[in-house]
Amino acid sequence: MRRKKTTIDKAMTRKTESESKSSLLIAEIRRFGPFLLSEMKPKGKLATPFNVFAAIVLFVAVVLLVIRFTQGLESTTNLSQDFPWGIWIGFDVITGVAFAGGAYVITFMVYILRIEKYHPIVRMTVLNGFLAYVFYAGALLFDLGRPWNVINPIIGNSFGVSSVMFLVAWHFMLYMIAEFIEFSPAIAEWLGWKRVRRILGTLTLGAVIFGITLSTLHQSGLGALLLMAKSKIHPLWYSEFIPILFFVSSIFAGLSMVIVEGTISQKVFRTQINPQHHAAHDDIVVGLARICAGTMYVYFFLKVLVFIHGQHWIHINTPMGWWFLVEIVGFVLIPVRLYAQAVQFRNLSLIRIAAALTLIGIVLNRLNVSIIAFKWYALERYVPSWMELEITLGVIVAEILVLRWVVNRMPILREHPDWTVPRPELSWKTRLVVKEGAATHER
Repeated sequence: MRRKKTTIDKAMTRKTESESKSSLLIAEIRRFGPFLLSEMKPKGKLATPFNVFAAIVLFVAVVLLVIRFTQGLESTTNLSQDFPWGIWIGFDVITGVAFAGGAYVITFMVYILRIEKYHPIVRMTVLNGFLAYVFYAGALLFDLGRPWNVINPIIGNSFGVSSVMFLVAWHFMLYMIAEFIEFSPAIAEWLGWKRVRRILGTLTLGAVIFGITLSTLHQSGLGALLLMAKSKIHPLWYSEFIPILFFVSSIFAGLSMVIVEGTISQKVFRTQINPQHHAAHDDIVVGLARICAGTMYVYFFLKVLVFIHGQHWIHINTPMGWWFLVEIVGFVLIPVRLYAQAVQFRNLSLIRIAAALTLIGIVLNRLNVSIIAFKWYALERYVPSWMELEITLGVIVAEILVLRWVVNRMPILREHPDWTVPRPELSWKTRLVVKEGAATHER
């Protein structure tokens, strides 16, 4: 009789728990709908100069994309069989991925090296990296003659395991998943999903380690793509060390982007930034500049080593040689000197100038390797059409709008909710005893 009663009690308990979970789920669904609708409302004025500019750019870009996908690449681009890669690959993908390198560097320093000084910028950096990969890797679809074949390396229809593109495709996909997992705790905090937030928090370290491994591989993997074009790339830019140069340059490129983006965020999102984090911004910028200076010195040394090893002196007194010196002296040697001097005297304005010059240099280097120095001997050269440039501008504007939407709603720069902070637990040796209104510790 007692066993039967116990069984009935357990069944009733399970039923009660099931009904409780169902009621909680229904309540969450009812809360989620109105909450999401309220979050979709604009935060601030709509008729701002930037919003008007963005609306015009996006409208024109959408029209051009419709033409591109209905009438083919020839209708909107100057691409050809001789120049199959244009500005969409050279800038959107190869350059954009380098700019996103700050995500794996910052997460490595914060989660692996435990340098807590950079923790206030980790979410913003990861968000920037994730959006860069989503939009710039997504721009690959614009460049493909048959965009529906983009899933072939994934589904196995045509793996192409002997191709570097197979490696890059899988790295891109897996790294976007890793970065989404790294960023997902912010989404759970925004939605108020406490249990989901705890689960996602436990996955962060593993996602960071996995993401760092993928980054070191595909940053250099993009350079490895160019190893197959030895006879088509000018000797001053071609080298068997291109993968290493791409990887090293992605470090200071990503951190320079973090400096520039952080400077803008301090002004645009200043109301969301904690005063303590705002005060620590200068130290963060100086620390990032110090890392940029060190890695740029390494990069410059490698470039000089490649130049001497390849015996490229004969190419210097030529138009392409002068252009090479513009890149190396103007956008590597000068910025690294500015970085070193700015760090020594803690000159933030000089750091920002150095960061801007560094980003220009990265754009120049990637375009030189993929477009300008590619088939430099050809009589008819590739020049991007205005439609290609407009679509590229549309991709950048769309990324900025999504970034602003997320930052204005999710805990990216502002403080995390109180319930995310773990409460310190007392050990079994310490018990808190409250006696007559006074708290004493009994050991």
